[in-house]
Amino acid sequence: MTASQDRQNALTRLLGLEYPLIQAPMAGSTTPELVAAVSNAGGLGSVGSAMIPPQTLRDTAARLNALTNKPFNLNFFAHETPRLEGYDAAPMQAALAPFYAEFGLGEVPAPAAPAPGFNANTLELVLELRPRIVSFHFGLPDAGAIRALKDAGIVILGCATTVAEARALERGGADAIIAQGHEAGGHRGTFLKRLDLGTVGTMALVPQVADAVALPVIAAGGIADARGIAAAFMLGASGVQLGTAFLACPEANVHPVHRKALAEASDDATVVTRLFSGRPARAIRNRMIETLPEFEDKAAPFPTQRAMAAPLGMASAKANNPDFMSLWSGQAAALARPEPAAEKVTRLMHEARVLLQA
Repeated sequence: MTASQDRQNALTRLLGLEYPLIQAPMAGSTTPELVAAVSNAGGLGSVGSAMIPPQTLRDTAARLNALTNKPFNLNFFAHETPRLEGYDAAPMQAALAPFYAEFGLGEVPAPAAPAPGFNANTLELVLELRPRIVSFHFGLPDAGAIRALKDAGIVILGCATTVAEARALERGGADAIIAQGHEAGGHRGTFLKRLDLGTVGTMALVPQVADAVALPVIAAGGIADARGIAAAFMLGASGVQLGTAFLACPEANVHPVHRKALAEASDDATVVTRLFSGRPARAIRNRMIETLPEFEDKAAPFPTQRAMAAPLGMASAKANNPDFMSLWSGQAAALARPEPAAEKVTRLMHEARVLLQA
């Protein structure tokens, strides 16, 4: 057995999987059907749970338990609730006002938090639901929460965009590290120092994180086919996490306009922006992003920017117009094949193992 196989086996034992492949927890795009299909195929399905109301998450977990008896992952944001006292919303509101007028939306609302970060109430809910795995974006919750999760037998995954973050997650009690390269779609997991420092590419990040920590490392960012999976294992990863590749699956909750944008995306179609949520996140360029580049630094603190941007996105989606939608995508969208999620899992793992034996 090779060292790569040993690493993969260590991760699959930890998570209770057949394959060391995780479907990324893309908030708003994951459905119970997608998550269960991935888990039933031997991978790890994940629910983007951060913005889901408690009862809805209970219903989602119940639906998942009816669809699969395999492990699944609930993902949460570990951000602190932002303080808005020092933020001047007037420039952003003025910039968005003409677009609001186009859709007849009235005045631009003030920034506001749509949901709290991981707190005592969230912890209580997770302990009630008892998923096998919980993952966190933007760091980890406090030590008491981590201890409670571990006491309940829940495996904890944390997301790192630098070696320093990976070491911090290891010290903080994570059981495995998701090394998120800059190519990844959606929100950057950066949580140490300045948010603009988490720009290391997957090829450079994964081997350095694998050398720096004693935990299993899961490669993420720009991986959408078997070649990327095989490369990640060669770089020292124990597993892989794919997001954009699963947006092409029929089970994903993806607006037709978003699907079309993903299908037509080129390698340079995406950009990292703060305009939709207040934190750096990779999306396909559209009118919102192209028109307001000078307002990137004027976005409200995460996640309060959403209160100003989301109404435009919803109106744009209702009009089948991509201009103001958050078209989340990684840099490898062109490699994403439209196929059922279970078929994708088995095909990719088979093809990757053939490549590794070549």
